[in-house]
Amino acid sequence: MAELSNFRLHAGDPAPAFSLRGTDGKTHRLDDFRNDRLLAVLFWCNHCPYVQAWEGRAIDLARKYAGQGVGFVTINANDATAYPDDRFEMMVDRARSKDYPFPYLHDPTQEVAHAYGALVTPHPMLFDAGRRLVFQGRIDDSYDQPDRVRERFLEAAIEASLAGKPIPRPEVSVQGCSVKWRD
Repeated sequence: MAELSNFRLHAGDPAPAFSLRGTDGKTHRLDDFRNDRLLAVLFWCNHCPYVQAWEGRAIDLARKYAGQGVGFVTINANDATAYPDDRFEMMVDRARSKDYPFPYLHDPTQEVAHAYGALVTPHPMLFDAGRRLVFQGRIDDSYDQPDRVRERFLEAAIEASLAGKPIPRPEVSVQGCSVKWRD
């Protein structure tokens, strides 16, 4: 797990701008989500067993909150040369086969991941309507055993934000595979 002291962004910090190609063939920008009340940005990939374990729960959250003005976007910045399962064409296949209800974006320069301070995959961050960070951490407290989940960190942050209440835990240590940085 990565320690909270390693986070680059903290509560109240603005979301860095991005313009990235998605698996849907479109270029997506931060401003494209301007009408969403909240925006969940998750640093993601194909090969990581943590992402694979949490993938269904992330899809369920995106579907659950889509009608409530909560946008979701996933970003893969992994070095695809060293990790071929994370190549763009493999991203396209995964998004299609899992029927992702959110854009899956490619960050080949890794500039966006650096700007956000992505540490692992998955690394979820939640931004308010002004695109200020309100939460980052984990989706929940049991990546590999969904039946043992006791704390749903991302969902609790979404619920509190939608209700105009303080986030119970705005920062939770992240857990996952390290972002695969290029040399």
